[in-house]
Amino acid sequence: MDGSYLTVTPVACTDSVGAPYEVTLELRRDGDPYGSVGERCGWLLARLARGVEEARAGTGDARRWPDPDDRFPDEEPDSELFSFRYRARSELVGGGELRCQLRTIPLWVPRRGRRGEWRLTRRAFVEAWSATGVGLRAVLTSAELAAFVRGLVEEAEGCLGGRDLARNPVEGAGRGESR
Repeated sequence: MDGSYLTVTPVACTDSVGAPYEVTLELRRDGDPYGSVGERCGWLLARLARGVEEARAGTGDARRWPDPDDRFPDEEPDSELFSFRYRARSELVGGGELRCQLRTIPLWVPRRGRRGEWRLTRRAFVEAWSATGVGLRAVLTSAELAAFVRGLVEEAEGCLGGRDLARNPVEGAGRGESR
């Protein structure tokens, strides 16, 4: 909202022999390092991308929202779609966070010659925080969130040599939490 630009880039996590197996997200604000978050978050991102696409198509509870831009995979009010933090091997939380929370927002829609009405909309609030506590926020429709997450998944699969993140063999992957 302040005119800053946040870049989110997947970076391969490698095993002891150097083979890539998952991703971490590198954050940059206006080109400067801003944080490193979400170690082993690729599988969760792939699952979220699929969920947003299904919700936009009107599957499940999402169909109760007439506008596809208001459709998200989690129908709980003000729920969190993801929260990625930086963690050191010591398990201490350190620098950086990237999270996405859904919010329901009432908007007044004026009607010409008639009385206006309230309309509920849903938006994804994507927030990034640096180690120093400086935050950025973007407000996205479900179409914008779908494009953002799908782009991250495609880039992550590219840095993993084309491996499909939706079929992650890592034990414990996809528990909804990232280290």
